[in-house]
Amino acid sequence: MSYIKVGQDANGEDIKLHYTDQGSGAPVVLIHGWPQCHEAWTYQLGELPKHGIRAIAYTRRGFGNSSQPFEGYDYDTLADDLKAVLDTLNLQNVTLVGFSMGGGEVARYMSRHGGARVAKVVFVSSVTPYLLKTDDNPDGVDKSTFDDIQQNLAKDRFDFLQTFGKQFYGEGALSKPVSQAVLDWSFGMASLGSHQATVACAHAFAETDFRPDLAGIRVPALVIHGEDDKTVPIKNSGDRMKNHLPHATYITYSDAPHGLFITEKEKLNRDLIDFVTGTEVRGGQVS
Repeated sequence: MSYIKVGQDANGEDIKLHYTDQGSGAPVVLIHGWPQCHEAWTYQLGELPKHGIRAIAYTRRGFGNSSQPFEGYDYDTLADDLKAVLDTLNLQNVTLVGFSMGGGEVARYMSRHGGARVAKVVFVSSVTPYLLKTDDNPDGVDKSTFDDIQQNLAKDRFDFLQTFGKQFYGEGALSKPVSQAVLDWSFGMASLGSHQATVACAHAFAETDFRPDLAGIRVPALVIHGEDDKTVPIKNSGDRMKNHLPHATYITYSDAPHGLFITEKEKLNRDLIDFVTGTEVRGGQVS
């Protein structure tokens, strides 16, 4: 397994991120969501390199096989970790692709590090621009929703993760968009994360305001969101992104849940390939 050192913890131990680097060509860095790891991108890692794209995915600190320090789950630190990945691999003209929580890393990196090395950005099912409902963010999600998440994590994290996984992929009484094997696979990834990282990152993506970060993004941008996303509702996120990134291409996937990197993998792959290679994005249409 390959690792990139991004710093040291309070005890002087190295913090390392597990990553994979597939193919050659235009570099794309894939940033996974909460509470999974980089292996969530399996269908993208298996397809993008066939189209002249170098696909790189890393696991956020605290999750999967990356180091699990007790601290460092704020977005400034996570953006610095992303910078370490780009610098260590000496990537240029990168397309950053952030899914869900990972969209926050993209936004914060662009403001905190001036968009260094980045040519394009993609926000998929992203937590941006700002999830928490406040006086100056009335279109956000009520705080009680995030309080429930924290209470359920404290009560029984593993039971919560199993239930969360079903919502993540849009499973319901009459809807089975993914197999039990996919649910088991996702639960396995999520359960590898440390308890502290899982809890702290839930606070981070719920409470961080990315509106100032988005204001400075000038590179080409693509926003993708599922219309039936119950985890990060489109009305609280994707629909609002057009106000903060008016130059972005915004496409929605009809009836798609949060975890569209699995349920809509062919559409997502096609749209990512088109955007990275400079072809007009076809809005998820697969021929």
